[in-house]
Amino acid sequence: MRLDNSQPVAVGPRRSIELDSGEALRLLGSVSVGRIVFTRHALPTIRPVNHILDHGDIVIRTHEGAALTSRARESAPAGVVVAYEADTIDPATHLGWSVVATGYAQLVTDPQELARYRQLLHPWVEQTMDYAVRIRPDLVTGIRLTDTEEAGPADG
Repeated sequence: MRLDNSQPVAVGPRRSIELDSGEALRLLGSVSVGRIVFTRHALPTIRPVNHILDHGDIVIRTHEGAALTSRARESAPAGVVVAYEADTIDPATHLGWSVVATGYAQLVTDPQELARYRQLLHPWVEQTMDYAVRIRPDLVTGIRLTDTEEAGPADG
């Protein structure tokens, strides 16, 4: 937070409270943008994408030339290991939450499912997105950042 355009005002310390996987998935489903993390040439790669949550799976749209499309195709049928992160953290107060889902990403190959995702999920980049990738989370973790005054002794 800034009083003027020069110096930020310090905020108090924040308490990090672990979320259970159900609450973490609920929060992830409440936003439409996240970041997918996967390997490309044995190095970590991160891309911002929009998503939907569909029966506990995270679904994103992608295109033919995308590195994730290639990695998921190469790793079929098992899928490629990915992490998916979404958050809402207020830049002024530093309050909010962050969720990370880790699992396997696979290309959606069923024509009916693909058509359904084309109706439900509209990419925000101006490019033809002919593919969909489904992430089946094996591990979902999350934290909520709260004021130390808000968090009681049972929270920590």
